[in-house]
Amino acid sequence: MDKKIEEILNIWHKHFADEANQYSEYEASDIEYFVGCMLYNHFAFSKAHHNLKTMDLSYDFLSACGDEYEMIQKMIAEIKFEDETEALAFLQNYIQEAKAKYTKPELYLLDRLDYHVSAMAERYAKNVDVQKIDFQNPLLKK
Repeated sequence: MDKKIEEILNIWHKHFADEANQYSEYEASDIEYFVGCMLYNHFAFSKAHHNLKTMDLSYDFLSACGDEYEMIQKMIAEIKFEDETEALAFLQNYIQEAKAKYTKPELYLLDRLDYHVSAMAERYAKNVDVQKIDFQNPLLKK
């Protein structure tokens, strides 16, 4: 795993090891999920669906992640790639390595992120532009 990402994960795993910093329904895999979301947001993929241009970080996580959040946000901002496909490959690799650390019951959030990123990767591979879905009439695509 990338050394900067390992450092980020270590900071938050250490922080959340103290039960006083944990929120209700906390799972250790949440850390990898939210770091994945931060990476996703940082890369600002052009082939992301319009309603998923950013991934929300939960209030529970944000309120419990401590003073380290701003530092980690800066560390993630330092991760740069020449193009989106390199950033996508980095994120996909990160997700797979993160998923390998946990059992199936612990993977709910990481699986959701993986599903979305994999669908986006398919659009890159096929060079397909994102189609906007009309949620008023989902059968009609614009």
